[in-house]
Amino acid sequence: MSALRPLMAAASLAALTACATAPTPEPYVRPESPAPTPIAGYDWHFNRNADGAALAYGVAESDDVRLSLQCETGTPGLMLYKDVEDGAEPVIHLESGGETERFPAEAQPSMLSDGVLLSATADPSHPVFQRFRRVGWIASWVGERREAYAAHAGSEAAVESFFSACG
Repeated sequence: MSALRPLMAAASLAALTACATAPTPEPYVRPESPAPTPIAGYDWHFNRNADGAALAYGVAESDDVRLSLQCETGTPGLMLYKDVEDGAEPVIHLESGGETERFPAEAQPSMLSDGVLLSATADPSHPVFQRFRRVGWIASWVGERREAYAAHAGSEAAVESFFSACG
């Protein structure tokens, strides 16, 4: 038995050495989606007031808003608003740079269209918002239709200002 001990110790050492030198797999990194092209006339607009902050993608100083994010001072979380056609699934489905999430929403008649206004709550630390904050664009899915909302050069600051204020 004493003659086997050195052999067992050598075999154990060889096994540990093999484990120590085995290549470590690279962590999976989700690929980023290519940035969409900004749409002429549409951009991100930031507004801060005593009650909170808002970030809306649309035409400046109009009711043409594709997606709105809001937060209230002292209240955790974000409120999401999306105007959609009547009969659409009550969910706000967002995507940014490879991250995606479906936020269950409530629907109420829209005052801006013949459709409905969807509203949902979300955590600003969710990966889809953190990616949006980093890449400056987010997309919304309504059924099979994807609408991408990209910041024009220079307006990425509106996105950062919103998340600095809200989360």
